[in-house]
Amino acid sequence: MADAKVIPFDDDRSRSGGAQRSARRRAAGPAVGTAALSALPGQHDAVQAQEVVQGDGEPMEGAQAQEGARRGSWDRRIASGLAFLRRRVTGEYEVDEFGYDKELTDQVLMSVLRPMYEKYFRVEVKGIENIPSDGGALIVANHSGTLPLDGLMLQVAVHDTHPADRHLRLLAADLVFVMPVVNELARKAGHTLACAEDAERLLRQGEVVGVMPEGFKGIGKPFGDRYKLQRFGRGGFVSTALRAGVPIVPCSIVGAEEIYPMIGNAKTLARVLGIPYFPITPTFPWLGPLGAVPLPTKWTIQFGEPISTDGYPVEAAEDPMLMFNLTDQVREQIQHTLYKLLVQRRSVFF
Repeated sequence: MADAKVIPFDDDRSRSGGAQRSARRRAAGPAVGTAALSALPGQHDAVQAQEVVQGDGEPMEGAQAQEGARRGSWDRRIASGLAFLRRRVTGEYEVDEFGYDKELTDQVLMSVLRPMYEKYFRVEVKGIENIPSDGGALIVANHSGTLPLDGLMLQVAVHDTHPADRHLRLLAADLVFVMPVVNELARKAGHTLACAEDAERLLRQGEVVGVMPEGFKGIGKPFGDRYKLQRFGRGGFVSTALRAGVPIVPCSIVGAEEIYPMIGNAKTLARVLGIPYFPITPTFPWLGPLGAVPLPTKWTIQFGEPISTDGYPVEAAEDPMLMFNLTDQVREQIQHTLYKLLVQRRSVFF
């Protein structure tokens, strides 16, 4: 099997991929466009399908025309799927220096996560326009839910709703990159180690980077402390944004706290397994694998007004007082928005 090609971040193809992905998704929808059908040998576009005539010269019934369009759609999907498999087998696909596989993410990973995003958690996105259409940006979000599903749903939200077809590159804890299978999938999806060097490189290359400063303190907190932000560390994310000269976009996620209500923590078992915590919920571990199914809560993700950093001098990234003030500003903005969204929501599940 041929090796995958590695391309640098500043390759023009990586920047134009958003428009290609948007076109592919539109073509893959239930309504088949003229260009999609006409691109296949022997296929007619939707307009021609409505004008197809039977042997006696009379127009086909509407249902028959629709059936022909559906068959053409499935033919196109099968052809696209076979072409995708051929590229994977032969190694004719591209990954960047961090291991990000855009084609696999767009066509497979996002397709797997999208039903959970749209149907199960019914995520509502607000303020997506606060993410810049181009250039680097650092999204800072709260973290919760016992398992890091909030990060994945945040990635789908940016991927599917941003008008400029932007991709979110999440910074993940080192635990993610020592777990078999998870490590490989995380790299393919664009995640990278949560360190200042990698984050700054991505931001300088014009990527949208996501960080959840609460870390395990946020995702593993007890249910009684839901929607109470934990400590944001030493403000390393602020320093990174200042050095890269990119805006900080606060993000508040409501709904993730209730998917696994954590009522206990088996600390001894967690130490034996080498994990930060071992959650005990009303359903896990009592119901076995069934207890690992998250509750179908209703989610809201809101992106706040960006906080500009390009007006500060270069040495500002080394000013501890400025780090503290900006970190506190971001944290307070996220916390205030969380409270506002909680007051507005009608129910945990609706």
